[in-house]
Amino acid sequence: MTALEKAFAEAAAAGITQEKIDIGGISVNVARFGKGPPLLLLHGWPEFWLVWRPVMLRLGDRFELISPDLRGCGDTGKPTAGPDASATAERHALDMFAVMDAIGHDRFGVIGGDLGAYVMQAMSHRQPQRLTGTLYLCTPYPGLGNRYGQPSHLIEVWYQYFQQLPWAAQLVGSSRESCRLYFRHFLDHWSGDNSAVFGDLLEAYVDNFMKPGNIQGGFDWYLSSAPNRRRWLEGRLPAQPRIEIPSRFLWGRRDPLIAPEWSDRLNEYWTEPSIRFVEAGHYVHAEAPEVVAEEARSFFGGIQNGAA
Repeated sequence: MTALEKAFAEAAAAGITQEKIDIGGISVNVARFGKGPPLLLLHGWPEFWLVWRPVMLRLGDRFELISPDLRGCGDTGKPTAGPDASATAERHALDMFAVMDAIGHDRFGVIGGDLGAYVMQAMSHRQPQRLTGTLYLCTPYPGLGNRYGQPSHLIEVWYQYFQQLPWAAQLVGSSRESCRLYFRHFLDHWSGDNSAVFGDLLEAYVDNFMKPGNIQGGFDWYLSSAPNRRRWLEGRLPAQPRIEIPSRFLWGRRDPLIAPEWSDRLNEYWTEPSIRFVEAGHYVHAEAPEVVAEEARSFFGGIQNGAA
């Protein structure tokens, strides 16, 4: 049994199920757990649904948790064999609405970070009436502006350019060891250089990324988002209305990728954002799942009771 198979078996033993949902042209792998009001959980990069397991197990008594592998990731289908520049935030948003349609949920809450936070923003602009609330973790947003590309920050974002190269996935996946070295860097460093956060799951992550297409599938996000990322850095993104959906933000104080002080412009993009700073790095959901679960209960519970 591989490390990934063992992790899946442990999740299954706890009651988490996995199923494939065909949304037309692509089969989306979805993990599900619990009963109650639906919450959609959106992972980032380099992640897949398994990163949500600690949060799911803490919330299953109160909510129905729906955790897909995003397009190109995990056990979800890969539309093309090579690099695919169509995996934009808008494309992911359409995928997620289609998944929730297939399950039978018209309205639902969303929790997500990193890539998932981009998708949440796209969903919020496209069909805001369907979202009851949004809980953001480690959130990139246009208000970061050119600070994200300043010289002192380039050491943190070099990978976003490297992963657009047509041979990058082949190089990273040339051996199990090269795959382990590459992804361990991001898992450890973004956790505030705390190797214990993903230590027990490192080999499961390597198993996941060594599956055919999974490295390139994740890299496709950076290829697809490159044009908008450049407009963002240059201050040329088209203006959009502020998001009016109730929105809560958890921000890691030790996030090396998105500094907590860069949350200073949230009010320009959301009407009434509320924020809590957490003793964590970039992976708040993996480093402090109990905090995320606590906030989810309070935030979404308040919305249901009319207090949010």
